[in-house]
Amino acid sequence: MSTLPAIHLQAGRSRRLRAGHPWVFSNELVMDQAAKALPPGGLVRIIDAGGEALGIGSFNPHSLIAIRVLTRDAGQTVDSAFLAGRLKRALALRESLYDVPYYRLVHAEADGLGGLVIDRFGDAVTIEANTAGMEVLLPEILAALDEVIAPKTVLIKNDSPVRKLEGLELYDKVAKGELDAPIELIENGVRFLADLTTGQKTGWFYDQRDNRAAVAKLAKGRTIIDFYTYAGGFALQAAKAGASHVVAVDRSEGSLALAAKSAELNGLKLETAKADSFAEMERLANAGQRFGVVVADPPAFVKSKKDIAAGSKGYRKMTRLAAQLVEPGGFLLVASCSHHMSTENFADEVRHGLSTAQRSGRILRSAGAGSDHPVHPNLPESAYLKALLLQLD
Repeated sequence: MSTLPAIHLQAGRSRRLRAGHPWVFSNELVMDQAAKALPPGGLVRIIDAGGEALGIGSFNPHSLIAIRVLTRDAGQTVDSAFLAGRLKRALALRESLYDVPYYRLVHAEADGLGGLVIDRFGDAVTIEANTAGMEVLLPEILAALDEVIAPKTVLIKNDSPVRKLEGLELYDKVAKGELDAPIELIENGVRFLADLTTGQKTGWFYDQRDNRAAVAKLAKGRTIIDFYTYAGGFALQAAKAGASHVVAVDRSEGSLALAAKSAELNGLKLETAKADSFAEMERLANAGQRFGVVVADPPAFVKSKKDIAAGSKGYRKMTRLAAQLVEPGGFLLVASCSHHMSTENFADEVRHGLSTAQRSGRILRSAGAGSDHPVHPNLPESAYLKALLLQLD
């Protein structure tokens, strides 16, 4: 790796990197003409102002996060063998957590592969390469995947808007095998169908696995309504746990069709309602409807910092409307997957919404994503998912 281009840190700017942070920002580097001329995504050696080599990372001269560290060993070779080592480590963790091969296999920086997300669906995987560095390494990533788990089907799902920040185009591509129908997965003992090609994100939201299990445990003998159900994650696990009546609400007809097919796979009864969730909450409240369990797990209301004010009001309104539908002694789960919505801000808006609905109660569970979505110790802000489970009086 001594042949790699060298990128130098400014004097006095190595402390954060030495403390374990996986990113180097452009304002910490000597961004001379030679550095600016390097192609986005290439590997570089990271050199301190004193000449000490601090590691190897992928470099993008056009991004605020200019370097994403891959290894602290400046003598290491970053190739398919290196990537296979990282995949094997990630796989060993998941296999210690789960009995079946349905999980997030790689969660970016926390698994030592910043910018890379891989979700596993048995012998199929979806890949998100969200940085220029991971885009360049895609051939080696595919080779490493073949070595470690040999999937039959690989879908590269590079359609996340975050790629635009790296100067990358958006595209989807089946890199291996065929994908002409929804893929089956198992979560918490329930069979689901996921549409990997046209579905949201990678086709399924494994991050809510533990929260779904917590809600299902409370659902036996109760009615439940699951707003923003997508493919029925909360709804069907509650049905499997013995809920007396289950309603799944979403504005996507395709998502509801998948949820209905998944219900058939499991021999479960499911009522679906195609509607805007806010409008349906208001309609049901006006009709005097109440449920033993209410779930509101929406898409991100805050997609950028400029959306924080409007998004905060959205979470407040959602909590108010959802709380009105909970019967006394019943349960409410509200969630936010908005990266820019802090845990504290979300909790404040939930409290405000409950107060406006004139409901009181207690928080039973405050949680984030499942263990297959680990968080890098130096990137606590990457813990994007917030979920509050409450009992209301």
